[in-house]
Amino acid sequence: MNKEFQMLAKTFKGLEEVLAGELVELGANNIQIERRAVSFTGDKRMLYTANFCLRTASRILVPIATFKAKTTDDIYNHVKQIDWAQYMTAQTTFLIDSTVYSDFFRHSQFVTYRVKDAIVDWWMEHGGVRPSVQLTHPDIYLNVHIGGDMVTVSLDSSGESLHKRGYRVANTQAPINEALAAGMLLLAGWKGQSDFYDPMCGSGTLLIEAALIARNIAPGIYRKGFAFEKWANFDADLFEDIYSDDSRERDFNHKIYGSDAGFYAMQAATKNVQSANLQRDIEIKQIRIEELRLAEKNTEGAFVMMNPPYGERLSQDKNVLRLYQDIGTALKHQFSGATAWIISSNEGALKCVGLRPAKKIHLVNGDLDCLFNQYVLFKGDRKTWKKSL
Repeated sequence: MNKEFQMLAKTFKGLEEVLAGELVELGANNIQIERRAVSFTGDKRMLYTANFCLRTASRILVPIATFKAKTTDDIYNHVKQIDWAQYMTAQTTFLIDSTVYSDFFRHSQFVTYRVKDAIVDWWMEHGGVRPSVQLTHPDIYLNVHIGGDMVTVSLDSSGESLHKRGYRVANTQAPINEALAAGMLLLAGWKGQSDFYDPMCGSGTLLIEAALIARNIAPGIYRKGFAFEKWANFDADLFEDIYSDDSRERDFNHKIYGSDAGFYAMQAATKNVQSANLQRDIEIKQIRIEELRLAEKNTEGAFVMMNPPYGERLSQDKNVLRLYQDIGTALKHQFSGATAWIISSNEGALKCVGLRPAKKIHLVNGDLDCLFNQYVLFKGDRKTWKKSL
């Protein structure tokens, strides 16, 4: 039960250090930052807790074999040497996901086929029964990672990616990934210490992730399940203990405000907030960013964060550039004293905000390289603000 083993938490480019910080807080051991991943050790409780609590991980892998290979025959031979009876039976359905960064292997699908052949042939030799691949809801998920000539075969303890929290019931066009949204909030230092604003909230992902962090609610609370629940050694009592423990949760004495110009976006955000049962913390209304009037609210010390349209296909589209100009105007006149963060892949449009970034962080949203810019929205002119520091 208390035996420690190696695990690997996968994440997104730019969020490795944030994920490592999360693992430190959870009490993981031997934490090492890797390429879009963080390795660590822990026991079964840590495995379950990592899946349930980590905000910036996409999946938690448990390596079962590592070896060198330069051909798919090498891979077949090594995989066939694994004692598969430790992890499955002949009746267990399985699914293989292969990720390849190698000059030796150009087609991840062919790697997947050879791993599948090795597993099936092992069972045919040891039990005479052929196990089945199942593309949806298999009994176990397997992950094959190849970097150069190093191959790692792992059990995937998560199943469906951990960014799929389970609260999203409505979408807008190109909603931001939940784990990326959480990573942005943690990078910005958000802990629920002030009011929070997203004036271009779309389907409400940043609002919901901000509320979950503010109250320290585990993101796994909404999930229907995890892959490890189908493992032969699954400890249901242990997982129930983790699932039911709300001792880490905390009070949140501020408010989270979301708005969007679109009626359907507002509807989607409202449905998702209700699905997450966070109506007490989040207010949403339909209004264009240039029409915001926050004179009655004290925005001193507030957080502002947004993921505006990037306009990638029309990078010089006047409407997109004008939108970013409106964002800059709203920040200057409606959010004085706040700290604002904007993510976008459109550097030209970001320049139209008309504010000098205090910080630039490189992130990836989907397949787009993005800047995540911080803007300190001081009151009055910049010289007066700098003298006050």
